Amino acid sequence: MSAEADSLAELLLAARQAHQKLDTLPENLRPADEAAAIAVQRVLAERLDALPPAGFKIGATAKHMQAYLDVDGPIAGFIAKPGLHASGIRLRFADFQSPGVECELVARLGADLPAGPCDAARAAAAVEAVSAGIEIVENRYPDISEFGTNALIADQVCHAAAVTGAAQTEWRALDLKGIEGTLLVNQGERGHGKGAELLGDPMAALAWLASSPLAAAFGGLKAGQVVMLGSVTPTVWLLGPAKVEVLFPPLGTVFLTLE
Repeated sequence: MSAEADSLAELLLAARQAHQKLDTLPENLRPADEAAAIAVQRVLAERLDALPPAGFKIGATAKHMQAYLDVDGPIAGFIAKPGLHASGIRLRFADFQSPGVECELVARLGADLPAGPCDAARAAAAVEAVSAGIEIVENRYPDISEFGTNALIADQVCHAAAVTGAAQTEWRALDLKGIEGTLLVNQGERGHGKGAELLGDPMAALAWLASSPLAAAFGGLKAGQVVMLGSVTPTVWLLGPAKVEVLFPPLGTVFLTLE
């Protein structure tokens, strides 16, 4: 562990706990590259007692999210067990900093996926179940472009919490590329998209994660972990308490109340 990684992790955690936005980062703490950013994530995971993680989130698998975050391709972060919830959970809006919600497909692994080269078929073979999901993200920085891609990676790619629906083990009969997801906030539709938004195939997104340096840093993907494969809709930022619903028929529906 480098002193810089340790110091940046402490700064990021302190800002989260105080609900303070980070206008910028000290130049001496800015991750110089992806490897340095991932090293900070590892420190965050240690501080949050999240080794091994409960799972991972993949951000920017869809082109609209890449444009929004000003990145060239997917980026990912770990999920800590206390932030992983079942559908129907009620959480306090005040516990999150400028929260947003996303319409996600979720994979639960039934077998390990060792870190290294992987394709969609190999990734799919390791998946036990698929479900609908909601990711809660936080806008922890006034200007994402100023924060920079490596700093986003260091800070878990805006991740705050995840909510998953009922696990569907018969998912292989479904067309995950064509499956359609809808995001509702307070019963009003706020976004709609297809599984193909996620790198063309949700299992390609999982293969990307397994092949990534982040997966290698966490010892590969493990049976029992969940992976948020990405949002098929743009993020919806919430202005106050809300009821959130994601529909992915025939996978089912997932509910969240921020009160």
